[in-house]
This record gives sequence, structure tokens and C-alpha cells, in this order.
Amino acid sequence: MNLSSSNTGHEGEELAAQFLIDNGLKIIKRNFRFGKVGELDIVAKDGETLVFVEVKYRKSLEYGEPETGLTANKKRQLKKIAEAYMYINEINDTECRFDVVAILELQKGNPEIRYYKNAF
Repeated sequence: MNLSSSNTGHEGEELAAQFLIDNGLKIIKRNFRFGKVGELDIVAKDGETLVFVEVKYRKSLEYGEPETGLTANKKRQLKKIAEAYMYINEINDTECRFDVVAILELQKGNPEIRYYKNAF
């Protein structure tokens, strides 16, 4: 990942985190990395439910809508990382779900945010 895409990802995660907080979720962890497998963008709590949030952020439609980046392989990868997160943190018998925050910001300061609760 080059510096530009890293900055873009950070911008998207900031917007998503604030959106989640504004909607009553509590952020527990950001950018949980599990070795070379990958990372969870945001881990949050919605009441007693543990929520793993994937953030998809785009500044243009050159590569399609933000949600198009969530492939079947990416979903499998996120599930593996979530299992590792729960194992490492000794979390058992907890309701979990995967949410997606898709952000399209064609014009700076005017993001369109779409929230998919229990996305997969």
C-alpha cells in the first residue's frame, strides 16, 4: 500500500468511526492486525454485541462503488481475523456480527455514508 492509499484509508476510517459513535456504537479497537492474514478496520460494541466493521472508502467511482471491494475472499479473510481476535482476547459466548460502512466522497467534506448492519 502506498502512502496515498494509506492516507485515504485513514480518512475513511476516521469518518466511519465517527459515524459509528454518532449511531451509538462504542469503538473498542482500530486496525487490529493478525500477522500477514490482514486486519480488522474497526472492532466495536453495539450494546452487548461485538461488531467487526469493514470500512470501504472511495473518492471516485473509477473502480465502482465502495461496496464492490468486499469480495467473497475478503469476507473469508475477515472471518478468520475476527476468530483470531476473539481467541487472543479470550472472548467466548458473545454475539457477534459483521457490519460494513461504505463511504463515497466525490467532493471533499460531503461524504455519502451507507451503513450495512449484519452485512454478512
